[in-house]
Amino acid sequence: MDFQLSDDQRALRSGMRDLLDAVFDRDRMRAAVDRGGALDRALWRELGAAGFFALRLPEEAGGVGLGLPEAVLLFEEAGRALLPGPLVATHLAAGLVKGAAEGEAVVTAVDGDLPVAHLAEADAVLVGADALVGEPLRAFVAAARPVRSMDPLTPLHRTGADTGARAGSGPAGARAATERTTAHAERIRFEGALLTAAEQLGSAVRTTETAVQHAGAREQFGSPIGSFQAVKHLCADMLARTEPARAAVYAAAVTGDPVEIAAAKLLADEAAVRNARDCLQIHGGMGFTWEADVHLHLKRAWLRSAARLGGAAAEELLAAGLGAARPYPGSSAAPGRGAPEAGGGG
Repeated sequence: MDFQLSDDQRALRSGMRDLLDAVFDRDRMRAAVDRGGALDRALWRELGAAGFFALRLPEEAGGVGLGLPEAVLLFEEAGRALLPGPLVATHLAAGLVKGAAEGEAVVTAVDGDLPVAHLAEADAVLVGADALVGEPLRAFVAAARPVRSMDPLTPLHRTGADTGARAGSGPAGARAATERTTAHAERIRFEGALLTAAEQLGSAVRTTETAVQHAGAREQFGSPIGSFQAVKHLCADMLARTEPARAAVYAAAVTGDPVEIAAAKLLADEAAVRNARDCLQIHGGMGFTWEADVHLHLKRAWLRSAARLGGAAAEELLAAGLGAARPYPGSSAAPGRGAPEAGGGG
């Protein structure tokens, strides 16, 4: 089996990187920090127009008709750019929530008892395979309270515990309960975990690039700090964490297996968090300042590592799957495709 990216996949990834460089450069990212992480609806619509959310919808439903490996590539680029917003939830809601595929609707998600990201701006909230909209959504938001977020780009709300009852109440909830099975909800859960892992991978890639660039440009004692053995080792360790995480994420996108997704999430979480820490260390004193961007990657990586199959849950799944791993029923991963692809539900 060939796990190299196809020409089409490389073009897709390159196109998304070019788009994000144009619509979400550092100035726009810093502007988003200054406004407290409030979403830019124009940017959301641009992502929708580019097919970011409708990527896996069938062409007859207005989508692009691609699979999970291609989605992983786009979410990797989103993580690399530190793109804010409930990207995973809106992508998963395409075809379920009106306007999600086009970027006209912002959809967030409930993830266990974690705070919910971007709830105040959401047009819908995913609860399992169901979506809260209309009056149930308004009641849900009214019962929530804002909490302090470590990531200035991710506002959080603490919600009540009775989300399952809210999601299943009323005619819409009853219809949804009959149309979508528990297996579908589990598939959404694992796909969300994999897309989150892809974002973590992108962040790990970016902090590695940033650290190497700084180590080559910054001089002390008349030499680039990258010539010092301790700094070389830090950069090498960052790459050594990133590439196994990439292999795991890409492979899990092809198989769609829950155990492989759990492994990919663990590796990507470790790479994102530890690479951001090492990148900050290489930057020295300036890495701790608000003006540097390194701390933003670290804070986002911390939030994502707790969300969507956090460490303990992923470890339990891996332990339970030490026997024969089976492909997940109904996975949308496309067999035979080339390999490629946050705090609170996002």
